[in-house]
Amino acid sequence: MRPPGFRNFLLLVSSLLFAGLSAVPQSFSPSLRSWPGAACRLSRAESERRCRAPGQPPGAALCHGRGRCDCGVCICHVTEPGMFFGPLCECHEWVCETYDGSICAGHGKCDCGKCKCDQGWYGDACQYPTNCDLTKKKSNQMCKNSQDIICSNAGTCHCGRCKCDNSDGSGLVYGKFCECDDRECIDDETEEICGGHGKCYCGNCYCKAGWHGDKCEFQCDITPWESKRRCTSPDGKICSNRGTCVCGECTCHDVDPTGDWGDIHGDTCECDERDCRAVYDRYSDDFCSGHGQCNCGRCDCKAGWYGKKCEHPQSCTLSAEESIRKCQGSSDLPCSGRGKCECGKCTCYPPGDRRVYGKTCECDDRRCEDLDGVVCGGHGTCSCGRCVCERGWFGKLCQHPRKCNMTEEQSKNLCESADGILCSGKGSCHCGKCICSAEEWYISGEFCDCDDRDCDKHDGLICTGNGICSCGNCECWDGWNGNACEIWLGSEYP
Repeated sequence: MRPPGFRNFLLLVSSLLFAGLSAVPQSFSPSLRSWPGAACRLSRAESERRCRAPGQPPGAALCHGRGRCDCGVCICHVTEPGMFFGPLCECHEWVCETYDGSICAGHGKCDCGKCKCDQGWYGDACQYPTNCDLTKKKSNQMCKNSQDIICSNAGTCHCGRCKCDNSDGSGLVYGKFCECDDRECIDDETEEICGGHGKCYCGNCYCKAGWHGDKCEFQCDITPWESKRRCTSPDGKICSNRGTCVCGECTCHDVDPTGDWGDIHGDTCECDERDCRAVYDRYSDDFCSGHGQCNCGRCDCKAGWYGKKCEHPQSCTLSAEESIRKCQGSSDLPCSGRGKCECGKCTCYPPGDRRVYGKTCECDDRRCEDLDGVVCGGHGTCSCGRCVCERGWFGKLCQHPRKCNMTEEQSKNLCESADGILCSGKGSCHCGKCICSAEEWYISGEFCDCDDRDCDKHDGLICTGNGICSCGNCECWDGWNGNACEIWLGSEYP
C-alpha cells in the first residue's frame, strides 16, 4: 500500500498537466481519439468551443462557416488547393483587396486576407507609393474618369490613384476611379442591400427570381414559371431576345433615343419596326419605302406597290425574282451591291454621284482613286472603275513605272508583308511595290493584304451605299456611321 503523500503527489501532477493542456493555443491539436474511428474524448460543447473564433458566443458559426468541426479540429472545405486554410478556416487567400485588377496592386503579398505591402507601398491594396514623383497636375490627370471628373467626386487623388470616401469603414465606394457606389443599392426603408433580395454590383441591384425594382423592393405576384410563360414570344424566345422579362411583362430594348415610341414593341417585343425600313436609320421615318404602313414589323403596301418593303411598283410586269435577276447581271448581288433594284432597273448609290453608273451599277470609278483622291495616280484615265495607264506606267492605279532602278533583292525586301510573304501571296512585286492580282478585283492594299469582300453589307448594299469599301472596312460619307454606314447622325435626313 502506497503512502498518502504519494497519492497527493499524483493528484498535484495531474492537475498541473490538465492546466498546461488548457493553456495550449487552439492551433495545437493533440490526439483526442484513442485510435482512428474511436469516439471523441471531448464533449460536444467543448468540441464546438474549440472550433469557434475567440470571443464568439455559443451558437456562432463554427470554423468561420467554411468547414466542419471534428472533435475540436476544423476540417476546412477545400474545393481548390489552399483556398480556405488556418486553424479555424479563417484565411481565404483570394479575399485580399485588389486595385486595377491586380491583387495587392502587384506591390505586395496576400496573407490570410490582408495585403502585406512591399517596401515603398501602402494602403489596403498596396496601391499608394510612399514617395510620389508626380506633379499635382499629372496626378489629377491619372485620377480622372471617362467624364474627366477626379475620382468621380467620390474620393481624393493620391499620386495618380484614387482614395475613395469610406470614412465609415463600410467600403461601399470602390473602383479605380471610385466609380462604384454600392450605397445606391441600400433600401431606404429596410436599410438592407437590395432589400435583402439581390446582390449589388457597382451600384446596381441584380435581383433574385421573383423580385424586381431598382432595389429589389417589389415581389412578383406570380411564380417565376408563370412569368416566363407570359414573356415567351410565339417563336419560343423570352421577349423575342429583344427585351427583359419582369414579372411576366417584357421591357423591350428601345433603340429610339427619344423614348417617345420605340422601334421594338409588343407584349413579347415581337414587333420590330426596323424590318420595315429600306435602309435602317433610327432617326428616319422612311418606312416601307414610303409606299406603305408598318404593322408589327411587316409592311402593308399602298395600292400600286408590293414587295417585302413595298419597293416594287405594281405596274411592273416582272415578278420579284425576275426583277432581281435583271438587276444582277454578272454580279452576285443586285445592282452589284451599289444600288437599289426596282422592277429590274437599278438606281445607283449614292444618288447623284456620277462615279457609280452602269446598267447594274457595275462601274465604280471611285476604285480609280487613291487615298488622297488622285485618279489613276495622275498617270492615266478611269474607265468603268479600271485605270487606263499612260505609256511608261502600269498597275491598278497606274502607280508603277515600267523602268526600275533597284535590284531584284532590294525590290523583294520592300514587298514583303509582316508575315514575310511576298505581297501576301496575292500579287507580284515590281520595283519595291506590290501589283495585286487583276483577276481578283477585291484584293488591294500596299501588300495586297486587303479583301474588300469583308466589307459589311446591309439590305444587299455594300456599306449601305453610304460609303466606300477600303481595305475590308467601310469608310462612310459625312453624316453616316456604323459598320455598314447604316446610321444617319446628321441634323437633317438626306
